[in-house]
Amino acid sequence: MVTLRPFDLAREHGLSTQAVRNYERDGFIPPAERTASGYRIYTETHAAALRAFLALVPAYGHTSAGQIMRALHADALDDALAIIDLGHSQSLRDRETLDAVRNALDHLMAEAGTAPARDRSARADGRTIGELAHRLRVTPATLRAWEAAGILAPARDPLTGYRVYGATDIRDAELAHLLRRGGHPLDHIATVVRRIRTAGGTDALSDALDDWRRRLTARGVAMLDAAAHLGTYLSLLDRDP
Repeated sequence: MVTLRPFDLAREHGLSTQAVRNYERDGFIPPAERTASGYRIYTETHAAALRAFLALVPAYGHTSAGQIMRALHADALDDALAIIDLGHSQSLRDRETLDAVRNALDHLMAEAGTAPARDRSARADGRTIGELAHRLRVTPATLRAWEAAGILAPARDPLTGYRVYGATDIRDAELAHLLRRGGHPLDHIATVVRRIRTAGGTDALSDALDDWRRRLTARGVAMLDAAAHLGTYLSLLDRDP
């Protein structure tokens, strides 16, 4: 069996030896054996675990990557796969939302801004704040914050005074959700939405959509890379429990 030092694992990825020890402490790589004098002894299994964890981070995020590795080390493969499935599900939803916003932009450009007026006058198919929050998987408080920032402008039911979100509001909320996931601040999103409402100045939105498309593509490639490293690590775990 080939033995490795913390320095050997760290050097491969440009990390510090302390980072490797921290990853072991946090359960991202298995516990190391110790020499009689207390020095850590790593193996190729540990090296594969570190490669897998570092490949999972750009694919699923640091938190999810850590949860996946800890689940594997707790012999809970199904839990690890569930986290991976959730990441793929969110990626698919982001792609669907991206396509929906792109289609909305194309429609607005074709209609030259007439669609919003029609949407706001036809509220029969509107959604409540709870329904829209459920659709986006956010809290009603988040939707109220977006409204305060000028991103959403729902109508009010004349009898109850409750917010009613029509087709245009739902489109704006989907757009806000997408851009927030891309790291855009609320004031920038509000500017983009205002431009879309007036069917003008769509360059900002097109640039944001192109940027998000690149992010999704990079994440998809990272998922493929992570799957390869994770498969290698699982095969070593089977041989070296």
